[in-house]
Amino acid sequence: MDNQRLLTWGAFGLLLFFTYQTWMLDYGRQAVAPASDPAQTDAPPLAEETLPELDLADDESLPDPDRTMPVGTPTRPEDAAAAVRVRTDVLDIEISTRGGTITRATMLDYPVAKDQPDTLVELLSPAGPDYGVMRAWLRGTDEGAETPDFDAIYSAASMDYELGGADQIVVALNWAGEEGIEVEKRYVFTRGSYAIGLEHEIVNGSDREWRGDQVVQIRRRSKEPDRSMFDVDSYSFDGPLTYDGDKSEKLKRGELQRKGPVRYETDDGWVAAIEHHFLRAIVPARGEPGIYQVQISGDTMIASAIGERRSLAPGERLVFERSLFIGPKLQTQLEALHPRLKLSVDYGWLTILSQPMFWLLSKIYAFVGNWGLAIILVTLVIKLVFYKLTETSGRSMARMRNLQPRMQALQERYKDDRTALSQAMMDLYKREGVNPAAGCLPILVQMPFFLAFYWVLVESVEMRQAPFVFWLTDLSARDPYFILPLIMGAAMLLQQKLNPAPTDPVQARVMQIMPIVFTAFFAFFPSGLVLYWVTNTILSIAQQWKINKVVEAEAKQQKDRGKKSKEG
Repeated sequence: MDNQRLLTWGAFGLLLFFTYQTWMLDYGRQAVAPASDPAQTDAPPLAEETLPELDLADDESLPDPDRTMPVGTPTRPEDAAAAVRVRTDVLDIEISTRGGTITRATMLDYPVAKDQPDTLVELLSPAGPDYGVMRAWLRGTDEGAETPDFDAIYSAASMDYELGGADQIVVALNWAGEEGIEVEKRYVFTRGSYAIGLEHEIVNGSDREWRGDQVVQIRRRSKEPDRSMFDVDSYSFDGPLTYDGDKSEKLKRGELQRKGPVRYETDDGWVAAIEHHFLRAIVPARGEPGIYQVQISGDTMIASAIGERRSLAPGERLVFERSLFIGPKLQTQLEALHPRLKLSVDYGWLTILSQPMFWLLSKIYAFVGNWGLAIILVTLVIKLVFYKLTETSGRSMARMRNLQPRMQALQERYKDDRTALSQAMMDLYKREGVNPAAGCLPILVQMPFFLAFYWVLVESVEMRQAPFVFWLTDLSARDPYFILPLIMGAAMLLQQKLNPAPTDPVQARVMQIMPIVFTAFFAFFPSGLVLYWVTNTILSIAQQWKINKVVEAEAKQQKDRGKKSKEG
């Protein structure tokens, strides 16, 4: 096997991989199947008595989001609702008094674009193309049970809450029924956290037993994404993500439309709606049994979680609890809420490598305080770890480079006889102790680590809009002046000079245009990824230069020893 051929195909493989990821063929549009008989698409009923079925197929109890009135616009005078505003150090939240639904969530530290600092990311919105709400209610399971549903009107002690200098604030909403049932719905906000505590405390002041459960739901627009090879956000998965206690699964819109709702039961699960860098999630306490369901209804994705049915005797009180997460995919916060919630960071099939690499990157960042510098240092660590392996490849290429004049002479002598040329080449390799395949294994071993680091740089929200130096103010965006891609192209040209030229003219031409192709291709990639590639190329040049010098010195010493032995 020829080392140059391997490098050529490896380079083309990388180009194909990046192209594949850019166009996101694995998330390509899927045809929507015609509507089928409901009897064939409805999920089977859940058998366990203590975990009643959550029937979301009947839309009579779930209003169409297109018909949902904005907060503060009542359908009837007696249904008037208002918005309770809650502002922490990281979130700006609006909670409707109708149902106590979170209707708006704005990320205070995350502008939509670096050059638009006042236009902030909204993860929930009551109307429009980015519609999304998170709502929760109690469901009485006995006929005639008095319970505040998702449309009940709550009262609030204040319409405006500010965290200020406190570490935590509790927003309480109250509802009272005519038969003596009283409910206090509480949202708990903590400084610096995107996790929100949710509690329903119910007091049974009636003269009969109350039985019911808690339903928590994410309703969000669902649409086919518009792909753009120059927009990283457009090719990241956007939709529901489930975790059943064993594995996580992304549910594609087309699959849900064809097969109907997805339901599962677990005592260690969660459900979320994710997009590039952000998510909304419903997370119960670990060990608490629950039913989860995800479905598509028109242009709306509905992800629901229902807790265990509980009973409340007259005069008693009980509390239903859940945790919500509305924010960026900060892995430390996700892991604190649930150890497997960090699976929402979509590192693909190389998660097993990407997770420890992100851990290393974050540890170095904590020390140096700059993500660009952290990328450079992690690339250096990777090169050091694989130094011995890559040294084998480098020595092989250096010795092949020293044989270039003799190989060209053989090509000239046997230019009309490829069989004889191949045999002469093999004899030369054997005589000189050169193994052209010696560098294959190190390159193949490193490839998954390079691709894993690619995922870390593209998918980690910590890289989003992170500055490096001078003109590089956003590592998640392309280099505005294309300086890094040009440096990368120049470095690749220099790297080629240190390696043996391919003996095949076609391979030689391909290698000549490779730096140009890579420069043009990487010009529109996130600058953090280009920085990694530039650093890796420069370190490879330094390593190969050193190896070439060592091999040349060894060859000279061997030649001198040969001369002395002849003279002796």
